[in-house]
This record gives sequence, C-alpha cells and structure tokens, in this order.
Amino acid sequence: MIDKKLLKEIALSEPEYLKICELLNREPSPLELGLFGALWSEHCGYKHTKLLLKELPNESDKVLSEMGKENAGVLDMGDGLKIVMKVESHNHPSAIEPKEGAATGVGGIVRDIFAMGAYPIAILNSLRFGPQDIPRNKYLLNGVIEGISTYGNCLGIPDVGGEIEFEECYTTNPLVNAMCVGIIDSKSPVLNAKADKEGDLAILVGADTGRDGIHGASGLASQSLEEGSDSRSAVQVGNPFLEKVLLESCLISGKMKGIVGMQDLGAAGLTSSAIEVAEKSNLGIDLNLDKVHTKEEGMTPYEIMLSESQERMLVIIDQKSENTFLKFFKDRDLKANTIGKFNKSGNVKIMHMGNEILNTPVKILTDAPAYVLSDKKPEWINNIQKYIPSSNKINDMGKILEMILKSPNISSKKEIYSQFDHQVQLNTIVLPGEADAAVLSLKKGKQAISISIDCDSKKCYLDPEVGASMAVAEACRNVICTGATPIGLTDGLNLGNPEKTDVQYQITKTIEGLKKACLEFGIPIISGNVSLYNESNEKPIFPTPIIGAIGHINDYSKAVTASFKNIGDKIIIIGEKIIKDDDNLLSGSEYQKIIEGKLSGSPHIDLKKELYLQNSLLEIIDNRLINSAHDISTGGLSLAIAESCILGGVGSDILLDATNKKSVYFGENRSAVIVSCSPKNTKKVSEIANKHNIDSKEIGVVTGNNLIINQDINIKVERLKSIFYNQSG
Repeated sequence: MIDKKLLKEIALSEPEYLKICELLNREPSPLELGLFGALWSEHCGYKHTKLLLKELPNESDKVLSEMGKENAGVLDMGDGLKIVMKVESHNHPSAIEPKEGAATGVGGIVRDIFAMGAYPIAILNSLRFGPQDIPRNKYLLNGVIEGISTYGNCLGIPDVGGEIEFEECYTTNPLVNAMCVGIIDSKSPVLNAKADKEGDLAILVGADTGRDGIHGASGLASQSLEEGSDSRSAVQVGNPFLEKVLLESCLISGKMKGIVGMQDLGAAGLTSSAIEVAEKSNLGIDLNLDKVHTKEEGMTPYEIMLSESQERMLVIIDQKSENTFLKFFKDRDLKANTIGKFNKSGNVKIMHMGNEILNTPVKILTDAPAYVLSDKKPEWINNIQKYIPSSNKINDMGKILEMILKSPNISSKKEIYSQFDHQVQLNTIVLPGEADAAVLSLKKGKQAISISIDCDSKKCYLDPEVGASMAVAEACRNVICTGATPIGLTDGLNLGNPEKTDVQYQITKTIEGLKKACLEFGIPIISGNVSLYNESNEKPIFPTPIIGAIGHINDYSKAVTASFKNIGDKIIIIGEKIIKDDDNLLSGSEYQKIIEGKLSGSPHIDLKKELYLQNSLLEIIDNRLINSAHDISTGGLSLAIAESCILGGVGSDILLDATNKKSVYFGENRSAVIVSCSPKNTKKVSEIANKHNIDSKEIGVVTGNNLIINQDINIKVERLKSIFYNQSG
C-alpha cells in the first residue's frame, strides 16, 4: 500500500515509487524510502535537468575538474595556483527563515570550496525579492542580509560583490544564491570527493547531528513553496564560529599524510555525502550510525541519515592513518568519529545498535530518473514578445532618467553591501560599487582575479534563451571591463515547477541559451546548481539563470574602474549598432517597467558582435589606453553615463544622434561599453575597435558639474548622487 502522504513529504511520485520497487524487486523499507527521496530529489538527483546540463561546454585548457563530479570547479591559473569556484542556492529555506536560510547557504557554499582543499578568499551573492512596500518582502530582505553578513563576517571571508533585483514574481519566494571562490597554492593538493580503495575510512567531523534540516533537500528544495512553507524544522541552523574552526582544521588535514578525499555534509546530509562518495569511488560502504555524534538521545536511523545539521564534514583517509586524524581533530576541539569503511561490495550497509538495518546497492540509490522536457513554446510567450509601443505622455528625458535612477534595481546598494566585510584578508583591490566586477590580488606577483555575478530576469521572462545568453555575456563583459580575461563560469539556474510544460520550455531554452553563449565565447561552465519549484501560490518566478564569472589579470596595475577620472577625457561608446532608433531596444528594460508599466517585446543579442566587443576591450585595456570602462546594461546608455559621473563626482557633456530618444537613451538590448580616455588615445582606441570589427564613436567629454545629454538632459551630478544613494528625490 503506497503511503501518498509520505511520498509527498519526500517529493517522490507514485511512478517513481513503483520504479524503486521494481529495482529492488520488493517494497522499500521506510529508511530506504527516505534515502531514495533524498537522492532522487530534484536538489540531489537533477531529474529534470541532468540530460540538458550534459550539453553545456565544460572543458578548456585551464579546467582541472569534471563538472558535477566534485564539490566545485577548479581552474589552473599557472605558477602552481589553482582557483576553485561554485554558486549554490538556498531559496526555500530563506523564504521560511531568512536569516538562518541565508546564513547556512553561505556556510554550505564555503564548505564546498574548502572540501576541495581551497582557502576561501571571496563570497558573492545574487538576490531577488518582491517589492519592498510589502512588509513580508522587507522582512525577508533584512533577514537574508543579516544572515549573509553575520555568517560571512564571522568566517573572515570578504563579501566582494553581488547583484539584487526587485520584481513582483519574487514576492514570498526570494532567491538567495551565494558564490564562493577559493585558492589552492602550489604546495597543496586538490582534494576529491571519493575514496581510493577498499579499506579507506570515512571520519565524520564537526557539529553534532540533530533533527534540523530533515527533508531539506527532498521537501523544501523539491516541491513548490506552499507545500512545505510551514516546515521550519527543515531549515538548518548555522554556527559560523564552529565552521571557522572546521575550515582551518580541514585545510590543515588536507595536507597531511594519509588524506584521501573530503566531502561536506550539505543537502541530504550523511545520505548524500557518504553514498555519493561511494558511488564516485565505484565502491560500497559500511556505515555505523552508533558512531555518529548526535545532539539528542534517541535519534532514529532515518533522522541521523537525513539530518542536514550544518558544519559537518566527511574526511576520507587511509586506514593506517585513523588514529593520527582522530587525534588531530580532537586536539582542535572538534568531534570526530570513524563512521564508515569502504569496500568492494557495491552496497550501502547501515548498522544501528549492533544490527544491520539496511543493505542496498549504491547504484540503485544514486541513479535518479532523468526526464525529457517539453520544448513547446507557450502561446503566452508568443503574445508578450510582440512589442507594443507605449502611449506614455512623459517627454521630459531628465525626469525619466531620475525616475529610473531611483529604481531599487538601479540605485546604490551601499546600504546593503556596507554590512559585509569586503576588505578582510587584504586582497581586495577594486571594492564593491567601484567597477562592474570586484578585483582581488592573488598575492603572487601582480596576478589578480576579477569576479562578477549577473542576470537580468526580465529579459529571461520575455525570452529565456536570449536572456540566458545575455546573462553569460554580461557576466563576461563585467570582468572584461576591469581588464580581466574570462576563464570560467559557474551557474545557478533558478526556475519554477518543472512538472509544468511552460516551465519545461523555460528550462530547455535557458540551458540552450547558456550553451550558445559559452560556445561562442569559448568559455566553460565548470560548476553550478539548479533550483526548481521556485513558485508560491501557483505563480512561478521569472527564469533566473545566475551566472558567476571569473577572469584573470596578469598585472593588476592595469585594472580599470567605472568612474570618470579626468576633466577633458573623451567619452567613447564601443559596441554594436551604437545609435539605433528601435523601440525593441526597450524590451524588458527598466524604462519599460517603470514608465510604461509592462514587459513586452523580444530581447536580442548578437553573440558574435559581443565577442568582438569583448576582445577589443581587452586589448584596449591591456595597452593602458582608457581611464574608465562601464558596460551598458540595466537602464541603458544614459544610466551608464550617469553612474560613471556619480562614481567620479564629475560631469559630462554628451552629444548623440537620436530620433527615437527613448530607445537611444534608455534601451538596454545592445552589446556596448562606455569608456573614457585621454584625447591623445582616442585614435588608438578607435583603431583597435575597428580591427576587431566593432563600432566605436566619440560621444562626449568629461567636464563640469552637470550631466548634459543633447538639450534633453541637464542635471547636476550632486542631484544624481543624492537620488542614486537614496538621500532624496
């Protein structure tokens, strides 16, 4: 008899249950069903996306890891240095308990990084919330920011960048994506999440195992929010001070003789970590739950295996080194017990109170079904892609600029990022808010990395394929604007209920858009995360494929920021179709949302032109020809110029050919960058752009105290600053 209530609790369908019975040739025990629910969950098993994700480019001469096989992706930086990076989501927990949900999201992504033997050097975040005039949304925002800052600051890892959007569709269903970057020096090994051979041991290190987080992966993260919205016990509770001790101890132990591998206990806890390590190792494992240190007496095997208590790590060692490692962790006041032994059986055997309570093949448990998704385009998307010109009566371009600048999607996020410690570790060269990406020194010569995280969800709503390609383009363009060559991406794909055909289309086209852009740019996606079922009250979020990009800078003295610097510098726009009178440039724009009160049209990106732009900009910066660079994205050309004026505290005088002023000033669907340079360098900038088959045009000069665009806009920079920093207006 199928217990439908239990199946719903662990997010398994009836057909999946029957498939499990077929594979086992019997009905599963309650404990087995719990393990299947976790390992076959969307969060762990990627049932609706793994066939598509296999199509993403994930190799290059710098990639040292296989996507999906390790905790995070690894890139070779040369000179013995390696960079590790990944993005993870903690959306559903943050919707229920925003502070703890966000805090443990940070803790989880940090463990993914140091589980590879890498020292975490930077955190970034990508956040989405509903309008802040709704009290619940404001509560969620404040709680998430407190959780991120509290946990990250206590760990001593700088939070150096991020992005945030506010849209109606994220009301009650916020998105909290955390990205972490770590470094491995030439003397340290890259740790894998697997055992080497029969006889290797699994040591559980860190916090006691409690009842918090049970069904976090199979419940919260694998069904729509309203179905589990009262599941506060499924939200983990974090302890950043314990994580700090665990971090430092694991990094030291990762260099000790006898170390084999490491795996953090995140989603699905011991179930996922131990069984997936066995699967990757092509081995079986014997687990003794009597050796697991618990918070409470009387915890059942089900609770122990599925607990998602934080600050725990599985350390894989050679059998001969057991006493050495146990003493090492004990000396650092960390609880550590040997709970498992790998073998050639191919089975997971679990012992409890001296009795064998489970003996199941690893491959059956870890081989979650893979579903083929519909790619049929919904009629409603066809309808919204028809651009309808607005009857907007506002013709004052200056007033429109101020209204858009005031938008929470554009105005300064200083009030948020000032709560994060972004200078700890003393690596941060370009600070939050100074450029399109953060720049950190690698402390080896003048090498540096530039990192950014991006996505414009409104474009993805109108066209998930084009929107995803644009997210890749913007993430790469942002690190390039600092002078870095993009070398790797990590993705966080946030979408709605995959059981609905409309969402299946969005998933399919989102991944197709990522693939097209990555192939065109020749850049791999080395790690990532998928978060589905992001909807509440039957309303899905916009498709939100978060893209984290990392770039390499050989000489950080060449790094460029976004602010205008010198009176008399020439302002040049570099990019595709520089001045184009086309209403469709406004599709999915902030102008369209704020001034027209709608979203419609077909966003567009020419990936070849985007690549030409990126290559030309890299050469221009490498030759030290420009003093600033700022990409044209949310808000359009006029907003990009205004931001460079605000950051530099200086005005500019701009002259544009504009018949359709709205599309020229506020259109967003273009691959273009605003740069400033000394007059003596304008010709060289133009020559390099022309060499790369991309347009360039001098449009103005840095001067005075006002932003002037034609005779349409004339606003004091001090007023722009007061609006941008939410001081007035």
